[in-house]
Amino acid sequence: MELRIAGTINDSIVDGPGIRFTIFVQGCPHNCKGCHNPQTHDFNGGTLTTTEELLEKIKGNPLLDGVTFSGGEPFCQAEALSVLGKEIRKLGLNIVTYTGYTFEKLYDDRAENHWQELLEVTDILIDGPFILEQKDWEIKFRGSSNQRYIDCRKSLAEGRVTEAEP
Repeated sequence: MELRIAGTINDSIVDGPGIRFTIFVQGCPHNCKGCHNPQTHDFNGGTLTTTEELLEKIKGNPLLDGVTFSGGEPFCQAEALSVLGKEIRKLGLNIVTYTGYTFEKLYDDRAENHWQELLEVTDILIDGPFILEQKDWEIKFRGSSNQRYIDCRKSLAEGRVTEAEP
């Protein structure tokens, strides 16, 4: 299945716990002021790749603790990422997904656009738009203090946000 990506990082230590393979998807509707990745906003930018190609790169790194879906906005390509996520989970790796949407929005609209499937393969969801006025260098794995580090599996089971410690 095809994905439009801005790029990847083979061994990130800043996009979630442990050593991670990070996929930056291309395309974002949020256009947050001060965004760390503004080059990922254009839905026509980046390059096309396949979930199979990405999975082979992930398999090629035996040091990985997990994979991070970042962006851009991963939920704009939820179907392909959920397909990839199922294969990543079979490898025993965890998944962190960044989103400019809130968990509540994703949960309420989860029947649309394969959002449910992407939520189901996500272990940690970092939600909310980046807010420049709330930028905070002290919090782990987030850019602004409004963003939450959410145990996605527990939150789906309970139907409400359950935050976790990074």
